[in-house]
Amino acid sequence: MTSTQVDYEHSGHRAVEIPPDEGYQRGLGSRQVQMIAIGGAIGVGLFMGAGANIAKAGPSIILMYALAGVVVFFIMRALGELLLYRPVSGSFAEYARELLGPFFGYATGWTYWLMWVVTGMAELTAAAIYINYWFPSIPQWVSALVFLVVLFGVNLISVKIFGEVEFWFSMVKVTAIIGMIVIGLGVLSLGFSDAGDTAAASNLWSHGGFFPNGIGDSLMTLQGVMFAYTAVELVGVTAGESEDPEKTLPKAINTLPWRIIIFYVGALLVILSVVAWTKFRAGESPFVHAFSTMGIPLAAGIVNFVVLTAALSSCNSGMYSTGRMLRDLAANSEAPSTLGMLNARKTPAMAITVSAVLMGVGVILNYFIPEKAFTYITSVATTAAIWAWSMILVSHIRYRRAVTAGRLPASSFPAPGGAVFSWVALLFLGFVTCLIAYDKDARISLYVGAGWAVALTLGWAVLKNRNPRIVDSTTKRRHAAK
Repeated sequence: MTSTQVDYEHSGHRAVEIPPDEGYQRGLGSRQVQMIAIGGAIGVGLFMGAGANIAKAGPSIILMYALAGVVVFFIMRALGELLLYRPVSGSFAEYARELLGPFFGYATGWTYWLMWVVTGMAELTAAAIYINYWFPSIPQWVSALVFLVVLFGVNLISVKIFGEVEFWFSMVKVTAIIGMIVIGLGVLSLGFSDAGDTAAASNLWSHGGFFPNGIGDSLMTLQGVMFAYTAVELVGVTAGESEDPEKTLPKAINTLPWRIIIFYVGALLVILSVVAWTKFRAGESPFVHAFSTMGIPLAAGIVNFVVLTAALSSCNSGMYSTGRMLRDLAANSEAPSTLGMLNARKTPAMAITVSAVLMGVGVILNYFIPEKAFTYITSVATTAAIWAWSMILVSHIRYRRAVTAGRLPASSFPAPGGAVFSWVALLFLGFVTCLIAYDKDARISLYVGAGWAVALTLGWAVLKNRNPRIVDSTTKRRHAAK
């Protein structure tokens, strides 16, 4: 049995857990986990991606972010119940492996790894572009390479250093959003700034209505909106390295609705009240545009720094999560064994190195990709995230069934409504997948997904042929969930 696996011996209706020693250092304190959870809900998808969504949906984009936020909360409560049942660093890949079968754990781990590698490619390139705002003479590849090396070193040193860097990255984003909301409310209530009399709540309905382009166009933004929420599940990956997961994880998950209300719904509500939605366009940060309209000194530079921080935060998180996922796969004989090694500082050095190298290849590739590259990359990342989220939900449904039957111990953090809201969230994710298929630009992600599925299936066949025992490695735990 591997280091991340858990065996269960059943006596009557009680399952006895033999806890694993994953070898990690539990170096993430409550302060860091909370801020990682907050920062995971604020990224480039909001700071930059919201511009295109506003241009397509108008003020109704606020409703789309709120709707998607409710579904994301359902997903996170399902994950929370699983995390407190068995907090492990492999997170949802481990739960899929235990509750659905080894193939699903293998597919989920590799797909989540792909999501973060692709996202890291985009974020590194974006960060280099943001640096060019201040230093246009610096070649883009140089900035991207420097960021890659620095973040690689941060993740390699120790989990404490990663947590501290991510804490301050998140602090910058949180402070910026709160500051923007406060300034926007000041403009609306006191009437100062260059926005003048044009800043009013009536901007939410006086330019073609709340759904200016129709409900259909508003719904089509859901795929981009869901991309903005990718990384909220990262708090689950920290479970194996949190100092006190029983206390920190429920608190981080339960505060998610407030983070969504404040940082997404609240921020967009204020921004779209200060500036009419018709003034925003794709490819431009709505926050930069709004601050420029208000005449706030150095607004563009300040927001550019915040967006740069968001990109680096995302890449930093990507290196962290890909390293843990690769190690979990290696520990279950689903990836080369060398990827499972920890260095003296208890970090999966080889797994992080492989992920960082592939992110670096993305820097080169992005140089030659045309303007629609960001759309393609985000749609691929969204499709991968939908798979990961779906596995969380299906694993939760299977877990609840096993708990009800008395075959697995109950979690100390049960999701409200049992498995009902997991079914609702699954249907919603299916609907978003249909929207992706309908969008001619985003549709390519489903083609990539189909190719990835074929590659995973072939890889699984090779693994089974080389190591037939891999299929039976989680048999006892699977029987507990059936």
